[in-house]
Amino acid sequence: MRRTVGPDPPSYASTMAKGPQVGDAAPDFDLPGTEGAFRLAEHRGGRVILLFYPGDNTAVCIRQFCSYRDNPQAFSQLGATAVGISAQSVESHEGFRDKHGLTIPLLADEDGAVAKAYGARRPVQGTTRTVVIVDEEGVVRYRHDSLLGLTYQTVDDLRAALDSLPAPAASSGD
Repeated sequence: MRRTVGPDPPSYASTMAKGPQVGDAAPDFDLPGTEGAFRLAEHRGGRVILLFYPGDNTAVCIRQFCSYRDNPQAFSQLGATAVGISAQSVESHEGFRDKHGLTIPLLADEDGAVAKAYGARRPVQGTTRTVVIVDEEGVVRYRHDSLLGLTYQTVDDLRAALDSLPAPAASSGD
């Protein structure tokens, strides 16, 4: 049997996210959610954790968001605003929140446009489990794309990611 050698297959990283990478400006968005409308630009000056997830009431998503609920002190000490984002409706999110006593606002990206803008959406699969941390200036400073969506970033993982970021720039306005 004759083998043909071709170009190397693309790396995992290059086949994943097409959205903003570390160092890129984070696309602004405005989505309805369980605590009202959320607009990223309104959170400039603070860090924001975007937790893209496949769907309400699915096994891994339940474990992920319940783990945040079960560690309220550690989660509150992150010093960042966190929001979950998936393609279900606000009504679905409210049911998910109420059923499991979740404490993180959930945003409804029903057409998948925000997930797509962030490279957290794939054909057939839909929204993927992706964490993006946006800094005080609106720049992506951390990104984690889950290969199969079977694992998630714990509170400790989020703390380590936040701790690895550069300190906020000192304000020059005295």
